[in-house]
Amino acid sequence: VQLQASGGGMVQPGGSLRLSCAASGSTLNINVMGWYRQAPGKQRELVADITIGSRTNYADSVKGRFTISRNNAKGTVDLQMNSLKPEDTAVYYCNAITYGEVNYWGQGTLVTVSS
Repeated sequence: VQLQASGGGMVQPGGSLRLSCAASGSTLNINVMGWYRQAPGKQRELVADITIGSRTNYADSVKGRFTISRNNAKGTVDLQMNSLKPEDTAVYYCNAITYGEVNYWGQGTLVTVSS
């Protein structure tokens, strides 16, 4: 499985960004897709994930602001980020977990929230 992420950039506080990730290869083996982030000096953390059955899970810090969605037919997962805060600044990584519990990672895309 290969993951290609896009959509990062710089935005002012309160603004919005949409991240997209497209999977290729053995996409039929993917169960969960999601987004993680890593801020400078911090560990990578889960932002949100979504199962093949559209069950979602969000970090408390993004609930009500971020929305994850998935197109199983296209093998894509998107993250709509609204009301962005400076503390959302991080490198965001797309993630896929297969039914065999193998993790795959995208290359990371930088999101900077700053005035």
